[in-house]
Amino acid sequence: MAMMEQPEASGRAGELDVTLGELKQFPTLRHLREEELSLLRGATRVTLALGDHLPTQIGGRYSFYAVLEGEVTISRQEGGREEHVSTQRTGDTFGEVPLLSGWRAVRATCLATKPTRLLRVPEDAFWKILGVSPATREAVLADYTKRFETYQAMTLHREKLVSLGTLAAGLMHELNNPGAAAKRAASQLRENVSRLQQISLRMTRTPLDSDQLACLAHLQEQVLVSHGSASPALSPLEQSDQEEELSSWLESIGVDNPWRLAPTLVSAGWVREDIACARESFPPRILSDALNYLEALISSMQFVGTIEESVARVTDLVVAVKKYAYDDKNRQQAVDVRDSLLSTLTILSHKFRQKSIQVERELPPAATKISCVGAGLAQVWTNLLDNAIDASPENGTIRVRLWTENNSICVGIRDSGPGIPPEHAGHIFEPFYTTKEAGVGTGLGLDIAHRIVVGNFHGDLEFTSKLGATEFVVRLPIADVGDAVREGCSIAAR
Repeated sequence: MAMMEQPEASGRAGELDVTLGELKQFPTLRHLREEELSLLRGATRVTLALGDHLPTQIGGRYSFYAVLEGEVTISRQEGGREEHVSTQRTGDTFGEVPLLSGWRAVRATCLATKPTRLLRVPEDAFWKILGVSPATREAVLADYTKRFETYQAMTLHREKLVSLGTLAAGLMHELNNPGAAAKRAASQLRENVSRLQQISLRMTRTPLDSDQLACLAHLQEQVLVSHGSASPALSPLEQSDQEEELSSWLESIGVDNPWRLAPTLVSAGWVREDIACARESFPPRILSDALNYLEALISSMQFVGTIEESVARVTDLVVAVKKYAYDDKNRQQAVDVRDSLLSTLTILSHKFRQKSIQVERELPPAATKISCVGAGLAQVWTNLLDNAIDASPENGTIRVRLWTENNSICVGIRDSGPGIPPEHAGHIFEPFYTTKEAGVGTGLGLDIAHRIVVGNFHGDLEFTSKLGATEFVVRLPIADVGDAVREGCSIAAR
């Protein structure tokens, strides 16, 4: 059934279809006097059947509504799903939030969950009522404040959940890479241990003379020494040529598995001359076992190194997450700006790789600590870097730099995107302002970053923008942080 709208009767105020008796059921309208009823002359009654939708705007303008009878639910579209906002029943009024806030892009829907009758007050009449009735104005503003705070809390909660989900997904991806590498290395190491045992048993059945033992000891020593030093850097073509040459030579002298030995020996920096003594000292039937033994020993050392690097990477990620998570704790702490920035870059590294973005870092290891309570710097870097990633094209560049200037620690984050259009530049720090598509983001990232920098640190957050270069610069005072900033931090933390 379609929505029905009935205009009010014209004539004297006393002839209006709306009576003071009806208005008494509304806490926000009960203070209107009889002589003020004429302000409702443009009001209309709206009848909704079960399941009918109430338009958000009529003629491009918003309206104020009073529920005479029935029930409507208000929801909004966020991230491709519908999120419940509130339920309005008989005696409730709604619609003041977009009118008072000035929002003109509210993505809300109103659905009748019961047969409903509404009083629609057009925008012009709404402003006139607030102008002549202080009591009504106070009641409407009280409703607005309560609903705006509820809406903001819901949006902040959703923003945090989205951020946590993004970080969690990224961390799982980051942890999976070293975890998978360590698992593969451990599996190959187990295979090598079995090969070493088999080769050792075969070699014990053939007594070795002193020269052979000395050669084998020398080669083992070379393995251990080469493991602790850097191998010569080779291009892929040079690596392939050397592997092919060594493999052919090993095959020519009757060594088993030359295709397996050559890559390992070349990666360790070995050439034909390094194993010349083995060919001279061992007969052909033992030479193959001796070289396969050395290859298994070298590759085992390499696998151990892979496992160590993988575990170190996991440890670095865990440390970064701990620093990120404890950054907002309500306790006095010395916050290292550089350390906080590096931890956030580590956590967001998967997002840089997804778009093949190169990160240029200019982060000199200087003293960059600030004492504060519940600093929230990680949230600032997360929001600024996330916006920079969104703005940057595929294979773009993000530059992150740190310096000191005028007794302040400064951080600049610059992307290579299309820039911020002039018509948006004056609004980007406003709450809920966003230029992204419907359901993408909440427009809170820059607002949160600005409030943390200015409110917690008495610092500045500014930006410059042009095609191919938008840079946000955060300035945090070093000196005189003291009581004023700690007080600000404490207020913000609450």
